[in-house]
Amino acid sequence: MSRQRLHILYTGRVQGVGFRYTTKTVACGFDVTGEVRNLSDGRVELVAEGARPELEEFQKAIQDSEVGRFVRQEEVAWSAAKNEFRGFEIVR
Repeated sequence: MSRQRLHILYTGRVQGVGFRYTTKTVACGFDVTGEVRNLSDGRVELVAEGARPELEEFQKAIQDSEVGRFVRQEEVAWSAAKNEFRGFEIVR
């Protein structure tokens, strides 16, 4: 199965609530690589790669986590994986 890239921009009260830490913790339960970071405009950016079904389950697990309630909007984009990540990291 080919690997895909999932890019999500989260809008809402997503900074200062443990969103990045929770996302990294959730990622440990999935076969995904990528990174999550705060943006200067108050959004959080997630870039993850893996098999599409795995990425869809990962996205749902974030929505169902304790920080999912802080998300007002998700801008989602899919593309081919670039295979540039080795694990899943928080970018500062």
